[in-house]
Amino acid sequence: MGTVNAARDLAFADRHLSARLVENVADFEADGIVVNLSPRTVFVEGQVNTPIQPWRSAMLRGKRVIAAERIAVLKVARLENLGGVMLRGWTWFGDIYGGFPRQTPLYVSAIDTIGRVTEDPRVFTREASAVAAPQEFDLRLKCWWSPNETDCFIHNEHPFLEVHTQIHGLGRMQKFRERDPATVYEDVIMAPGFTHEPFCVVGGPDAWIYPWHRYYTDTESIWLAVELHPVDRA
Repeated sequence: MGTVNAARDLAFADRHLSARLVENVADFEADGIVVNLSPRTVFVEGQVNTPIQPWRSAMLRGKRVIAAERIAVLKVARLENLGGVMLRGWTWFGDIYGGFPRQTPLYVSAIDTIGRVTEDPRVFTREASAVAAPQEFDLRLKCWWSPNETDCFIHNEHPFLEVHTQIHGLGRMQKFRERDPATVYEDVIMAPGFTHEPFCVVGGPDAWIYPWHRYYTDTESIWLAVELHPVDRA
């Protein structure tokens, strides 16, 4: 057991975005969007204690998280010039991904690898309710920023499990039948404090099948990516 309520800033925290990692949580007062970064349910105190399910989130206002293995607490601390992320160390996605459209203003923060977690992929994807095949994953967090009405790129390839939490603004996760915006068949509306259900299913050992999907901003948005990368089992 480590230090109770051991906290540190995440790699992308700055004066505009408060972002803290808290581990070995016990009666921790949280003010912001709390993301449960574990495969176990977290409870928040109240007249009726309320759950935060595994890999989900809630917006809290000075409420105590009773107990948790690991949470992130995020909050926009300063709105003025929030969009100047490129001057605060964030990277235009085209500098990472070749062929990305030059006119698309999509920026990604530093990545913070926060530790390892044991999870059953099929429980994560909701294909199973009982743990049968747990494995180890590296847990990585990063944030994205785009202005309003931005197409953040239709894709279907990820070598990891992921979900996203909306931190600021309004947007949507969309699913498509083909790599064509006209084939959209589902909009998942993203508002601050909300984490969507996983989009993928398990396709085999360390293989995840995703539909064509993208994030699309309705307003200026910041959203958090929670990624579970399989640990090499060789």
